[in-house]
Amino acid sequence: MSTDVRPCFHLAVPVDDLAAARRFYGDVLGLPEGRSSASWVDWNFHGHQVVTHVAPRTTPPAHNPVDGHDVPVPHFGLVLPVPAFHELAERLRAAGTRFVIEPYQRFAGEPGEQWTMFLTDPAGNKLEFKAFADESQIFAR
Repeated sequence: MSTDVRPCFHLAVPVDDLAAARRFYGDVLGLPEGRSSASWVDWNFHGHQVVTHVAPRTTPPAHNPVDGHDVPVPHFGLVLPVPAFHELAERLRAAGTRFVIEPYQRFAGEPGEQWTMFLTDPAGNKLEFKAFADESQIFAR
């Protein structure tokens, strides 16, 4: 696969209330809404397509211990520039978002130094947003 262009991903997640999904993804996260129907909404997730579908949840939530935190699995999100990460964290706090894992810094001064935070949408889908001090270190060992 060429590294010249980063492919756009598509992810569909279940929700139980499209109005709540619109408030969270549209108003809180500030994502532009695309096509929609009575049972789904497309969102422009920073150039990627996330679709919220009215559907029952099919798997129970799970967690994995990482850095003394219970990281929710599955989860999805984005790697943002550091300033955008902190702007989003403040936007989420201003909206009264309850974090699953509050924003914090990992690996300070080490390869892969990053900020990370976890939160839940109104339907219980888990999201993680990250920001690397040096984005070239995303896959550092």
